[in-house]
Amino acid sequence: MNILPRSFYDRLAKDVAPELLGMNLIRTLDGVPRIGRIVEVEAYLGPPDLAAHSTKGLTRRTKVMYGPPGYAYVYLIYGMYHCLNAVTGPGEHSSAVLIRALEPISGVESATNGPGKLCRALGIDLSLYGHDLTEGELVIARPEGPREAFTIATSPRIGVDYAKEWALEPLRFTIAGNPFLSRR
Repeated sequence: MNILPRSFYDRLAKDVAPELLGMNLIRTLDGVPRIGRIVEVEAYLGPPDLAAHSTKGLTRRTKVMYGPPGYAYVYLIYGMYHCLNAVTGPGEHSSAVLIRALEPISGVESATNGPGKLCRALGIDLSLYGHDLTEGELVIARPEGPREAFTIATSPRIGVDYAKEWALEPLRFTIAGNPFLSRR
C-alpha cells in the first residue's frame, strides 16, 4: 500500500484537494479493509475563508486543524452525520479538505455519495478525530498501478451560502461525470 506521506498534505488545501481525487480512502475495521476511491472533495482555506470552521479561531472542535498536516478532522453535523477532512498545511495553517464522495472499491456495501454517507459506510466517527492519516486504521493511499486518466471539474462548495463571497469560490473538485458524486 502506497500511503500518502505527511509532506503530501503540507501544502495549501486548494492544491491538495484536486490531487486527492482518484486516491483510495482505506478504513480497516475489525481487520477488514473498506476501500473507496475519492471522487469529490472541497477545500477549506482557514481564516479568512468564512466557510472554514477555523475562521472562528482555535476551539475545542478545530484544535486538530491548528496542528500539523496529515491528520483527520472529523466532526458531527446536524447532530447525526459525521464528516471527514484531511488537515492540510503548510505548517499550522488551520485548513482542511473535506472528503465528499467515494466510489466503492472493496468492502463497502452502502451509499458513499455524500460526506455523511461515506463516513457511515466506512465506520468513521468522532473516535477518529485527530487520527494520523499516514498510518493505522484510516489512511489515504495511491492506487496500485498506473493512475486512471480523468477530467477534474470545479464548482462552488455545497451548503455554504452563509459564507458570503466565499460561497462562490470554485473550491469543490470532482471527477467529472462520476456516478458516485454527491447531489446538490
